[in-house]
Amino acid sequence: MKKGILLILMLAAILPASAQRRPIIPQSRVVTDTIHSQVLKADCPYTVYLPKSYSVDTNKKYPILYLLHGMSSTHRDWFDRAQVKDVLDLLIASGEACEMIVVSPNAGGVPNDKVWNGYFDMPGWPYETFFYTELLPQVEAAYRVQSDKEHRAIAGLSMGGGGAASYAQRYPEMYCAAYIMSALMTIQGRTDATPRGADDLMGHLTKSVIDHNCIAYVKEADDARLQQLRTLAWFVDCGDDDFLLDLNLEFFQVMRDRGVPLQLRVRDGGHVWEYWQQALYMCLPFVSRNFAQ
Repeated sequence: MKKGILLILMLAAILPASAQRRPIIPQSRVVTDTIHSQVLKADCPYTVYLPKSYSVDTNKKYPILYLLHGMSSTHRDWFDRAQVKDVLDLLIASGEACEMIVVSPNAGGVPNDKVWNGYFDMPGWPYETFFYTELLPQVEAAYRVQSDKEHRAIAGLSMGGGGAASYAQRYPEMYCAAYIMSALMTIQGRTDATPRGADDLMGHLTKSVIDHNCIAYVKEADDARLQQLRTLAWFVDCGDDDFLLDLNLEFFQVMRDRGVPLQLRVRDGGHVWEYWQQALYMCLPFVSRNFAQ
């Protein structure tokens, strides 16, 4: 009996020590942070993916992908509904994607008469100014980012796809690649819009999308602008049942007609999260290949 008790006591002493010696395996992390914007006069959250080596190799800097959500979504949806963390962990482990930081900022919520949506400057909602003067500089100062064109990419879906396309068009010095999913390039059949007043938030959004028509931007481009567009790698991805397919095909056609190289994928699917999650399996390797090594 005494030998049995002694054995139990010895095991109890040995097991905790053994557990303490077990190496800690680094894991990727998803964190949400907030910027208080002087431009928007609001607290603006954003969600960040940090690769598993981030907490181990504290001298390493990483390329960065800005991943824009669509209308009615927020900074959390890419992570909660499309499982960016799981997909990227898998692609990094397989060698199909490199370690990177992914940032999804908040530019919306469920549209109503109290919630702004959109990535462009509007009366009462100068979001683009916020993005470039506050969000991007503060994010890239807070995290270990390789802050140059060769290591920065942008992608997005729907409203965020149009935002990503327009940002890449008008700030080509900022990005090496743009992956555009099911993009709201403009409002089909509309050439102008007049909001009913300061409180017509959807009216202001509609006008901003028309004013930043991504297709017209290429059609009207001079040689210097076209040359700037050629400094990015472009990829357009839209489902064959998507109500925005015609606009995405028109964008592809005009880019090709004006001599701007780009890739196009039309896959089976509609304007749904299942499609966009699957798009990540092309998007993340695509931007990885275009980050400078």
